[in-house]
Amino acid sequence: WIVGGDGWAYDIGYGGLDHVLANDLNVNVLVLDTEVYSNTGGQSSKASQAASIAKFAAGGKPTAKKDLGQIAMAYGHVYVAQIAMGADKNQTLKAIKEAESYKGPSLIIAYSPCVEHGIKGGLSNHQRTQAKAVECGYLALYRFDPRNEKPLTIDSKEPQWDKFQEFLMNETRYNQLTKLKGDDLSQKMFDKTKADAQKRYAELVKKLAD
Repeated sequence: WIVGGDGWAYDIGYGGLDHVLANDLNVNVLVLDTEVYSNTGGQSSKASQAASIAKFAAGGKPTAKKDLGQIAMAYGHVYVAQIAMGADKNQTLKAIKEAESYKGPSLIIAYSPCVEHGIKGGLSNHQRTQAKAVECGYLALYRFDPRNEKPLTIDSKEPQWDKFQEFLMNETRYNQLTKLKGDDLSQKMFDKTKADAQKRYAELVKKLAD
């Protein structure tokens, strides 16, 4: 097992990660996705969502989050899963066991809230926050197992998109944007965050149907 953060996997070390996944090596990679450079001060990275505030994106990140899972699935021979333990512990365990048993490269992306998110009530609420993130469609839970005739399984329910903004407003990295940008501009940025999530989910659904 190789364990690393999103700054490494999505960004500064992506070339090395891509090289490993592109080969037929029996190696498992667990990415702790905090959507920010947590261990070096909270800088924005390619894993950061649009509209999120972080160092080097003090006015909210203008571009979408990189979809590392979809990129890895494109190879066809890589086991890929996206998990959030607070949303579904059984799915988390199932994905880890499947990755372990798969004789080839495996990538598990684990949504991992951190202090830089500014969750209301603090990180003691991170498990509940993960559940709400999946419920509103902020992220989807899935497993892509090349051993199956239909490799992709979407484990999360149809998103309740009407709860998306409520989820964003529960975190300082989003709710402070209105003070910086005003109601109109900040809402346009929040709408983009939601549209990005809807696009990622639509692509999963399309892949499921293929």
